[in-house]
Amino acid sequence: MNKILAISLLLSLCASSANADVKPHGMFNDHAVLQRGINIPVWGTAATGEKITVSMNGQTVSTVAQNGQWEVSFQPMNAGGPYTMTIQGNNTITLNDIMIGEVWLASGQSNMERQLGPRRGQQLLTNWLEEKKNAANNNIRMITIPLKTNSNPQTEIKADWKVCDTTSVVEFSAVAYFFARDLQAKLNVPIGIIHSSWGGTPAEKWISKEAMMANDTLVQGLMKADEKRKSAYSGLYNAMIAPLIPYGIKGAIWYQGESNRNESTLYQTLFPAMITDWRSRWKLGDFPFLFVQVAPYKDMTPEIRESQLISYQRVPNTAMVVTTDCGDCKDIHPVNKQPVGYRLSLGARALAYGEKIAYMGPVQTSVKRSGNKLVLGFDHAQKGLQKNDALKGFEISAGGDAFVPAKAKVKGKTVVVWSEELKAAPVSVRYGWSNCMDVNLFNKDSLPASPFRVKL
Repeated sequence: MNKILAISLLLSLCASSANADVKPHGMFNDHAVLQRGINIPVWGTAATGEKITVSMNGQTVSTVAQNGQWEVSFQPMNAGGPYTMTIQGNNTITLNDIMIGEVWLASGQSNMERQLGPRRGQQLLTNWLEEKKNAANNNIRMITIPLKTNSNPQTEIKADWKVCDTTSVVEFSAVAYFFARDLQAKLNVPIGIIHSSWGGTPAEKWISKEAMMANDTLVQGLMKADEKRKSAYSGLYNAMIAPLIPYGIKGAIWYQGESNRNESTLYQTLFPAMITDWRSRWKLGDFPFLFVQVAPYKDMTPEIRESQLISYQRVPNTAMVVTTDCGDCKDIHPVNKQPVGYRLSLGARALAYGEKIAYMGPVQTSVKRSGNKLVLGFDHAQKGLQKNDALKGFEISAGGDAFVPAKAKVKGKTVVVWSEELKAAPVSVRYGWSNCMDVNLFNKDSLPASPFRVKL
């Protein structure tokens, strides 16, 4: 009996000793990038009552662990580094090569998850070897969150920040890397990417259960989904988003929608609700949310692109990247990822950093009839639309679902659409309204127009 008691006491003392060690959250390790210009939260675990002192870049902050948890906050810092962070409690941890710069969350499904290097079962990305050869940049870092799901919100992750070089970049999200590369070249500050995506996942897995259950439209809509989808709701949010909060970020980039193509109407509610949910939980205001409209593909219906367009129009401080010119009708994973990253960087430069630049392609905003023609007005065409005597992808109707191919021409910042086939006055027009469209409307900044449909 005494022997058993002694062993139990020893195990208890060992556990107590282990719990006494101060430990930072898994987001804080060597090579991390922290968000400039805001209070910088740093947190982790320690024994209750243990005094924790954290120092970096001339600042020192202290707290006392409560219920095994601790959190401190540095005052805002300017971009710079590398710095050393020291975390001291009953033990001392030193983190090296910490940078202060701009941090972006990159999430979604397979077109965001796809790494720069080869992936089994998928085509090689355009020019990937040359991109790899020229990738070394100490001011670009990425942390990739492990693929996990959970029925309850988690607090911890295990992942490492990687400095961008010719070896590490092969496993970087290609879209996120091109976004970071183009943004870093303009801002000339460190860029950190938190990459948390999973191929084949619908948006309902990325929203919290609380936000989902508070929305009757979402609850009823998902009840109609199959059993596997219903049982998922919030699994990826719990394991791959919740543990990241409140790590300081500037905004988010998102490439997803393919797995929701059969619930396009529901997506008009689901996607904005997810954006609102993330923003409310980070408590950083309506941070910029930049997303990619799904690319042309033989099985990708136009209604899901319309739902993404509607989401952009309804949700403030968002930008949508149109990909009508860089898709692949035969491959749901188009290989030309460079334009996607570049266009996301334009959205960041405009919305997050205040540059007065064109950052989106034309978005249809108005329609009126002029005789037997319809005249369409557009936003994001400040310099006008590209002149083209052979505009493609327009269809027109005098009513109902009977559309015929239409002629179209640019007139100033408008497009005039007509067809001699119509025997009655036109009432509706659509553009790029197919799974895999052949279209060529651009603004003078060479950014493509979003597909749309509109009725008088």
